[in-house]
Amino acid sequence: MPTTRTATTVWEGTLFEGAGKVTLESSGLGTYDVSWPARTEAANGKTSPEELIAAAHSSCFSMAFSNGLAKNDTPATSLTVNAEVEFTPGTGITGIKLTVRGDVPGIDNDTFVQLAQAAKEGCPVSQALTGTTITLDATLA
Repeated sequence: MPTTRTATTVWEGTLFEGAGKVTLESSGLGTYDVSWPARTEAANGKTSPEELIAAAHSSCFSMAFSNGLAKNDTPATSLTVNAEVEFTPGTGITGIKLTVRGDVPGIDNDTFVQLAQAAKEGCPVSQALTGTTITLDATLA
């Protein structure tokens, strides 16, 4: 059965001088400040669309990879996944780098990398971002 998740942003002012607040409504986890300077310069305690995409991508990839490892009969003890979303003003999102380090007993590095690649391709967030170059760095811890 499909699920829907909701977030709402209220923006006031122009792009460069204005600011907004994004509320994670489905989870009720909170409301977070967003602004152009937080997107293109130092975050200064505010978030950005790219940080939210990074959070979505790292968590989705973690789930997909964990499932692939379990189906391979080599469940992970732990996976640490970092997603870096690069934004260039005037161009947009120019790339995403996924880095995963895993503690996975009973698996060799080549199989780990192969399953990580499959998870990257199968992750629904990766699929939603197919217009962006997504790279992967996968290594056993």
